[in-house]
Amino acid sequence: MDTITQNTHLKTSKKLIGNVISIEEDKAIVQLNISEEMVVDSLGLSHGGFTFGLADYAAMVLINHPNVVLGKAEVKFVKPTVVGDVLTATASYKEKINDVKTVVSVLVFNKKQEVVFEGEFVCFTLQKHVLDK
Repeated sequence: MDTITQNTHLKTSKKLIGNVISIEEDKAIVQLNISEEMVVDSLGLSHGGFTFGLADYAAMVLINHPNVVLGKAEVKFVKPTVVGDVLTATASYKEKINDVKTVVSVLVFNKKQEVVFEGEFVCFTLQKHVLDK
């Protein structure tokens, strides 16, 4: 089981979106530490956008192509996340529709190994960068 070199989203903030743990042929794992700057209230609840960003990043890293983009996501926030949580996103292929369109499943776990988020991400691998004219 060899780890694959990352080829996409190379400038992503490890602090705000996550740190790639591994990329394999059929699985990518990305981890994020929930910090004080992600908190929305005095009880330590973190904003769900950070969990979503982590999951999206894991999906992109699984596809691992420089021109991959997200087209659609169906997600469910299962449990709240709080400051101090270490979240781990595991992305795996659900369906490769064609050379351009792939559906990726992502589960995000907290440090207790509880599922906190689940999502299905429709990813598109474009021939050129989305911002190229």
